[in-house]
Amino acid sequence: MSSDTTDIDVQEKVDHLPTSPGVYMFKDKGGNHLYVGKAKRLRNRVRSYFQDSGGHDGRIKVMVRKIDDLEVIVTDSEAEALILENNLIKKHQPRYNIMYRDDKSYPYICITNQERPRVFPTRTVISDGSKYIGPYDSVMHMRRMLETIRKAFGLCTCAISSKNINRTKGAPRWGSCLDDYLDRCSEELDFEEYKANIEKVERMLNGRTDQLMRDLKEEMQIASEALEFEKAARIRDSLKAVEKYSKKMKMVADKKVDRDVYALTVDEEISEACGVLFKIREGKLLGKFHRFLKNISHLEEGEMLQSFIEDYYTGQFAGAIPDEVYVSHDLPEDDPLLQYLWQERGRKVPIHRPQRGEKAQLMRMAMSNAELLLGQRKLEKEKANRKRIPNSVEELKEHLQLDRLPRRIECFDNSNIQGSDPVASMVCFVDAKPRKSSYKRFNIKTVEGPDDFASMKEVVSRRYKRVMKEKQQIPDLIVVDGGKGQLNAAIAALKEIGFYGECEIVGLAKRLEEVFLPGKSDPVMIPKTSSALKLLQQVRDEAHRFAINFHRNKRAKRTIKTELTNISGIGAKTAQKLLNHFGSVKKVKEAHKKEIQAEVGEKTGETVYSYFRDKEESFEEE
Repeated sequence: MSSDTTDIDVQEKVDHLPTSPGVYMFKDKGGNHLYVGKAKRLRNRVRSYFQDSGGHDGRIKVMVRKIDDLEVIVTDSEAEALILENNLIKKHQPRYNIMYRDDKSYPYICITNQERPRVFPTRTVISDGSKYIGPYDSVMHMRRMLETIRKAFGLCTCAISSKNINRTKGAPRWGSCLDDYLDRCSEELDFEEYKANIEKVERMLNGRTDQLMRDLKEEMQIASEALEFEKAARIRDSLKAVEKYSKKMKMVADKKVDRDVYALTVDEEISEACGVLFKIREGKLLGKFHRFLKNISHLEEGEMLQSFIEDYYTGQFAGAIPDEVYVSHDLPEDDPLLQYLWQERGRKVPIHRPQRGEKAQLMRMAMSNAELLLGQRKLEKEKANRKRIPNSVEELKEHLQLDRLPRRIECFDNSNIQGSDPVASMVCFVDAKPRKSSYKRFNIKTVEGPDDFASMKEVVSRRYKRVMKEKQQIPDLIVVDGGKGQLNAAIAALKEIGFYGECEIVGLAKRLEEVFLPGKSDPVMIPKTSSALKLLQQVRDEAHRFAINFHRNKRAKRTIKTELTNISGIGAKTAQKLLNHFGSVKKVKEAHKKEIQAEVGEKTGETVYSYFRDKEESFEEE
């Protein structure tokens, strides 16, 4: 099948999609899943991928070019679509969906699916009908919980199962039970009392300690009045153990409320995010959980956070739904999630972004945890990267006969349209990977008109004057986008400020991918198959992309100050997105509310639509 025919087939499917909620799946020629997504209106959402005005980043554009087939599943509601989407993502692991990474194997407390259920810690989750409570970020917290269960309810909580007992060797050396432990565990307890204790354990594991303590006091009173003093003494001991545990739990809310607090932070350098969950039950911090998110370069922070929350609640270990949910960023499309939480809880579960007071302070604590965890993750990756030098870096040193390995490369590019809004960019690559925190933008200050040579001289001079003044890290290699002219302008700048010779410098001409070196008339031609040339091209293309984006943004701030930005809550980014899609403010005014909402979300779309309708009504009144 030709690619043209394939495109037509997919487009025909898109044109005939329903406007119902559902899930869509993009596949490549091999039938592999590229992406799984959900939509309130399938046709609108899927069509947006194939529109030039969609404003997609390079990663999504590459994905769209690979799409060979489209499959959809229509659902009755957005909540059903949410559940189905997450199940399909877990099943197929599509390449372009967010990937979740756990930096460790989390421990859980398992309550087995047996006549006499056992309670024990495990890092292995089996789909056998057992209940798994967790995951626990803190092993110490989990052990304290297990010790309380043992003391309060007389249940053995050793991590022994039929799978890890070798009866030919007797009892495990790390356990205190005999090899026939499984047959006799807590057998001294009456069966009904055992079942009642397991129910209390579940309540305690889910953070219901206040109600549990009230019930234990009532049971103790009843046993005393019935002159069952031994039973009353056992309950008293249970109550003391639960009270002791409850006092150690950190109180973080004035009200005894069940609350989940989600925070997310992003590090663009390693292109990962960290999501953190604080589980608060009865006003006390029951535990926290975190995951790292990858494949996020095309997403806003709110979209990442929403994906993290949806993945958790539709997963196997979500547990009880809380009274309320607090988030660090606004969720762009929270209707499916709200609908799902309502179904699971049986009543509305509000989602808020706290701005002040106790809740905002709690959010800051969650954000600090996320930043700390992501910082540790970044250090681990940098430490691992320092141990290996990419082959492309070594090849580049050989091909250009450099004195040292070009581990840190800084590359410059200019951007302007007939001299208007002239800007320049500098990108930084360390060990062949972009170091985005070191990127720089420059407004051209001393050059009038489209003079690339003079612009290059200005920005190179400004950059390395500052490097010398602030004693910043010196690059191993400077790359300028262009041929001899741009290279000579950069060299002249470095000589004027006394920086020439501190590091190597080359020019990369785009037409034939020639590399110009100082003092040499003939360029170096690196083989096209070499990873060294691919590295130089990647650095140059990234500098060009960064410069173009800066130029567009600068021009947009000057020319796209439209009526849209006068709407309360609508910024330049949202205005640009609407203009890209609809083409003009007039067409935005004429658009249906659902069309606007499909592009910028329910709440923002309602704001834009209402603004123009209100203006029409005010004109009519006049």
